[in-house]
Amino acid sequence: MNYWQLNAIFLAAVAVVGCLAIAKSRRAMPVLPILGTLGILLLVTAVFDNVMIGIGLVGYDAAKISGAFIGIAPLEDFAYAVAAAVLLPSLWLLLPGRSREES
Repeated sequence: MNYWQLNAIFLAAVAVVGCLAIAKSRRAMPVLPILGTLGILLLVTAVFDNVMIGIGLVGYDAAKISGAFIGIAPLEDFAYAVAAAVLLPSLWLLLPGRSREES
């Protein structure tokens, strides 16, 4: 199994949760905050993944990556940032809120 196949499994699960959040929530999906968060996460991922790979903390099997890179970080690494930026707001919309009396 290569990294794109592994990412596809996680991203499919995130897509299902995102679709459920859109379908079941009475509130609109906050698209602009999600895009802003995604941009920040991708930037931070690019910086720190390149640092971690550069110092030898993390390595990848060359046979299992696509060969597309941002710096020295394989493109596959950025799928987790996308998953986090979609999954967390989706869960926020799906989970029941607490009223002020419960706090």
